[in-house]
Amino acid sequence: MSLTGLFLIIFLLVHLTGNLQLLIPDEGKAFNIYADFMSNNPLIKVISLGLYAGILLHAIQGILIAWSNKKAKGQSYAVSTYENGSWMSKNMGLLGLLIFAFLAIHMGDFWVKVRFTDSLEMVSYPGWEHELMNVYKRVNIAFSNIWIVIIYLIGLLALSLHLMHGFKSAFTTLGLEHRKYSPLIKWIGIGYAILIPIGYAIIPLFMFFSHQANY
Repeated sequence: MSLTGLFLIIFLLVHLTGNLQLLIPDEGKAFNIYADFMSNNPLIKVISLGLYAGILLHAIQGILIAWSNKKAKGQSYAVSTYENGSWMSKNMGLLGLLIFAFLAIHMGDFWVKVRFTDSLEMVSYPGWEHELMNVYKRVNIAFSNIWIVIIYLIGLLALSLHLMHGFKSAFTTLGLEHRKYSPLIKWIGIGYAILIPIGYAIIPLFMFFSHQANY
């Protein structure tokens, strides 16, 4: 559970770095080139399989842990056996389910359309050797809808709360606690849990209000 969690924590940063190209004012060129590379590079395809497996394994492990602890002690999550546990620690299962539902919506809206349909229009750029799927336009259309933006913000809030407890918990579970370094890990985790979701939230908010400004 901890190892898959740390793997997904690293992925969040890498994925955000790529998605921030949506904010470049070039009508989507940089992001479409990035999306084309991510879709067609053989190495990325192999890593993607590991990512999908990691997400499923993390989700399944979370469900099994929550069920096992609830059955054994009437609690919803292992850490919640402590009376002074935080709200996040007591509701990691619920937060995980919200995140999984958010991921299902996200992948259905973008990943499935990119990989398995021809619903996206093609775009060409001067000097570029082949046409690219205009993924940027699909993202822009999606984030012009206030309800999609709200769903994303709710999902990112759940992610932030999940990370708030899960980051430090992963190190603790792996036995990587130290009196000197544990406080630092805790504060790095808090900063990560705040900044990464904010980074993701900027994208739909920026695109939504940019769309509104154009009308």
